[in-house]
Amino acid sequence: MTESTRRARVRAPELVGAGGWINTGGKSPTLAGLRGKIVLLDFWTFCCVNCLHVLDELRALEEKYRDVLVVVGVHSPKFAHETEHEAVRAAVERHEIHHAVLDDPDMATWRQYAVRAWPTLVVVDPEGYVVAQLAGEGHAHAIDALVAELVSEHEDKRTLHRGDGPYIPAEPPHTDLRFPGKVLRLPSGTLLASDAGHHSLVELADDGVTVLRRIGSGRRGLVDGGPRHASFAEPQGVALLPAEVAAHVGYDIVVADTANHALRGVSLATGTVRTVAGTGRQWWQGAATSGGAREVDLSSPWDVAWFGGRVVVAMAGVHQLWEFDPVGEAVDVLAGTTNEGLEDGPVETAWFAQPSGLAVSPDGHTLWIADAETSALRALTDGEVRTAVGEGLFDFGLRDGDARHALFQHPLGVTVLPDGSVAVSDTYNQALRRYDPRTGKVTTLATGLREPADAVVVADDDGVYVMVAESAGHRLTRIRIPDEALTVPEEAHRTRRPPVELAPGSLALTVVFDAPPGQKLDDRYGPATRLVVEGSPPELLTAGEGAGTDLTRALVLDAAVGEGVLHVSAMAASCDAVGADGKPVEYPACHVHQQDWGVPIRVTAEGAAELRLVLAGIDTGH
Repeated sequence: MTESTRRARVRAPELVGAGGWINTGGKSPTLAGLRGKIVLLDFWTFCCVNCLHVLDELRALEEKYRDVLVVVGVHSPKFAHETEHEAVRAAVERHEIHHAVLDDPDMATWRQYAVRAWPTLVVVDPEGYVVAQLAGEGHAHAIDALVAELVSEHEDKRTLHRGDGPYIPAEPPHTDLRFPGKVLRLPSGTLLASDAGHHSLVELADDGVTVLRRIGSGRRGLVDGGPRHASFAEPQGVALLPAEVAAHVGYDIVVADTANHALRGVSLATGTVRTVAGTGRQWWQGAATSGGAREVDLSSPWDVAWFGGRVVVAMAGVHQLWEFDPVGEAVDVLAGTTNEGLEDGPVETAWFAQPSGLAVSPDGHTLWIADAETSALRALTDGEVRTAVGEGLFDFGLRDGDARHALFQHPLGVTVLPDGSVAVSDTYNQALRRYDPRTGKVTTLATGLREPADAVVVADDDGVYVMVAESAGHRLTRIRIPDEALTVPEEAHRTRRPPVELAPGSLALTVVFDAPPGQKLDDRYGPATRLVVEGSPPELLTAGEGAGTDLTRALVLDAAVGEGVLHVSAMAASCDAVGADGKPVEYPACHVHQQDWGVPIRVTAEGAAELRLVLAGIDTGH
């Protein structure tokens, strides 16, 4: 980031949010009251896996600069459920957020800061001026360099005040389960739940209440070993291997260890845990996508299922399905392009959006997928992906009836029932829904659940029951599948995020990127930047789609389409150029900055002929 860019400061607007504050002990901090501190605003929403990645990136910075840096999360909702204060409060606890959070359900502060994407970070200096805006992931090193520079500058000016920030932790209640994610019925009839909030697995009796044993120390970490020593980080999906495969590899269960970006193998006999795939590092664009299982990076694996002779992984962090061969100890991509959206077709061209739940049909021929961010139920059969229910990234709600018009709201789980119909854990509608492939109809089975994330069939002679993981209720709940569906009020929503109005015809797209202090673009091995642009529907763009290396692009919008979504993916690689001593760095560390924007747009004659998106820096082009 050049000094001239840094000096183009603007006064930071005050923080406003109708939902109030979380993690502040009932107080309402202000930017004016935080003068003298470096303030980092994190615009996030709890449905967004990229936002969860940024929370992890910020943990080390919060500790390193705890007496000069104040992180403030500004929760800016996408889904209707995310406007509910209790849901935001639960998410803050679920993801162990140790800083103040402003609940902004009306997105007032989002608009004041002209934010266009989740996640976005804004740095405010001790005098109350915005000095940087960064969209997407991978910016921890840039913020580190900028904060160090600001500390030096404002200590010299005597405008830096050290001391504690406004964070006051809340006291969580003590329960056996804390934010359970997925549940599996074991051959013995007992239940195995991923206890994400306690970073462990819990085996329960068939009543879903009695705890039989716990696997994991309860501490966040990536440690192999026995059941009391091993550690996980927000584990989610659990899958049982076929007996013959388990006998060969020495473990029975594969666990999607989500925040560790890893798969873990668990022996039911001993409770021993081992890492079977992943390195513990998050996958980035350009990294390997196939090879030795413990040599390839993963990205937020959310669920796992045995399908087609391998473990399929819902790789939510990169909007793909991967496959893991436990015998050959290898991983590879199964479906998806990393583009985020709802596109059907062959596995190599289909798009997903945070696939988070998997289930296999009784005949083993179809893999059902809960595609969370598109609020969709998808299916993979014979190398083709199709959508059974769902319309896209910004359409969601609670609507039963014909599957072509039915709506979910950010479902995380999917369960195949004995009759071949599919139960959907409709998480943000707090309901259990059912899709019947024979009739093409969607019905509602139960409501009033607290963020159901998964369900497992526990049928007996009295009928068909499921055990539902009520994640925000911190429990497993037994529900009988009713003979007749419920009647529920219909609600349909579009995202609360207003569309950008753009003029038809030629559109100039610019992605703003300034290398962080002490760094420069890394073009030693070719172009240091990459830009991919796609339209939904595809007819939205008549020119300009596809991949290129420049961060500017001439697009042409079709006025006849009217509205849609511009999918913009940008990446920039930068390397350290100058060390803290001011001398050139002989062996520079290099960093990748990336962001995917899904920009809802409306084509109108009064719209702008230019769209500028900030990857990193300050946009001085207006």
